[in-house]
Amino acid sequence: MGTVRRVTAPLRSAATYTRWVYLLLGGVLFVPFYVAVLVVLSLLAPGTGAGAPGGIGAPAGLVAAAAAALLGAAAVWLPGVANAQSQVTRALVGGRLAEEPRTLPTHRLRAAAGLAAHLLVGFVLALVTMVALTEAAVLALLPVSAPGPVQQSPLLPAWSAPRGPLRWFGPAAGLAVLAALVYLAALLGAGAARLAPLFLGPSPADRLAAAQARADRLAERNRLATELHDSVGHALSVVALQAGAASRVLDSDPEFARRALSAIAERARGASAELDHVLGALRDDAPAPAPQHTLHDLPRLVESARAAGARVELYHEGDAADVPAVVSREAYRVCQEGITNALRHGRPDPSGVVAVRVGVRVGEESLVLTVTNPVRSGRVRGRAGGGSGTRGMAERVRLLGGGLRSGAEDGTWRLEARLPWGGDR
Repeated sequence: MGTVRRVTAPLRSAATYTRWVYLLLGGVLFVPFYVAVLVVLSLLAPGTGAGAPGGIGAPAGLVAAAAAALLGAAAVWLPGVANAQSQVTRALVGGRLAEEPRTLPTHRLRAAAGLAAHLLVGFVLALVTMVALTEAAVLALLPVSAPGPVQQSPLLPAWSAPRGPLRWFGPAAGLAVLAALVYLAALLGAGAARLAPLFLGPSPADRLAAAQARADRLAERNRLATELHDSVGHALSVVALQAGAASRVLDSDPEFARRALSAIAERARGASAELDHVLGALRDDAPAPAPQHTLHDLPRLVESARAAGARVELYHEGDAADVPAVVSREAYRVCQEGITNALRHGRPDPSGVVAVRVGVRVGEESLVLTVTNPVRSGRVRGRAGGGSGTRGMAERVRLLGGGLRSGAEDGTWRLEARLPWGGDR
């Protein structure tokens, strides 16, 4: 049963008939070019054209067919033809085709060669289809045909006795001719599907460009995700801590609660601006310039963490003005994420305050950042592998040729990043 299904699969497949239609379309398109060439040939050489007494000869016919195919293939240089060729082929044949028509000469030449083959093969299949359908009809009507000799068909010999017993095999022979025609169309259609990517598919340069574009989009999305995690995540952590602190001292220290609420409003506005920028980039809009914080904004970041109820100490060595702008921006993000992690996972002292120490040491051609804080014992194992924030920091540092280390030792979590520039890489 399985063998029968495999043998009859081309007869039952929709792809067989859609590809058949595709090939016949090539034959239909070939006819006007072929007739035009025959007319020109009859004008140039009256004895060899279609109007010659003996008809067109085989050599002249082959020359006319080749010239018609070349003339039709040249149509790919007309506006819109290459795009229509790809769309029709994709719809009726399938295959890994180029999404957009290419304009390089090599792409046009491949498309032209594919169109020439399509026209020639389609024309031959159209002739075979007409002859085979006629032959199948003649054979199917043998049992009811009138007595007399039967004209010899193009494919099968004539029946010597149309009214004899053999005439009853005519319908079966007609079905066999139809089946052979379908198998031929399936074979040619499968060949067209196999060769379509060769003529119309992306070239190695196209595939490389598409892969590079996908990699660029992925890198940009990862960068935006990191920006969103670092900026908005930090703002939400600070807001949560400040709101909690304000609620605890609302009655006993209204002034502190008022300052905390003001800080919450400021952080929310900043987070909203950065969120609009990231969402605008994801929507392919023209986003407003994103806030570009650098090491010069680090004191403000520390003050924001202190307003949230943490005890943050900042130690600075060297001049931040000597740090290149790109390194300074990434260093700020690393400090921001390190402080955020300390506020989230740090172990508070008996008074409920998390102690964080931030160190910035600027050298001649490198920058070393450290963020330390007491860590809860239950958090050490959970943070040992690093979450998405730690991975984002490591990626930032690695892109600049630096390195990042993090881990817990003696109850203290330590994050250290080294960012080089110039020749110190």
